[in-house]
Amino acid sequence: MLKDGLFELLEKARIDSDLRKKILETRNARDPELALCELSTELGCGVTVGEIYQQGARYLSDLEDGCIGATEPRKKWGDTYEQFFASIEGMEKK
Repeated sequence: MLKDGLFELLEKARIDSDLRKKILETRNARDPELALCELSTELGCGVTVGEIYQQGARYLSDLEDGCIGATEPRKKWGDTYEQFFASIEGMEKK
């Protein structure tokens, strides 16, 4: 589900605890999504805010198409940004 740039950033964070802390600190920025994108671009994992939201919208759309009207997918499933941070937080707990 993660966009290529976010996936690359996640892979780098998996082996670098200092990077995970920097990523988590972006949540305290005035514009957290933009701060994350700027950090990822600095590290060569270019991501834009628009791509994050577009990926989430596309994922939700695909889920809705696959449900054939039987059930409605959870809206939070399309939140790429939150899913990314859930992965980072999971790494911190290990």
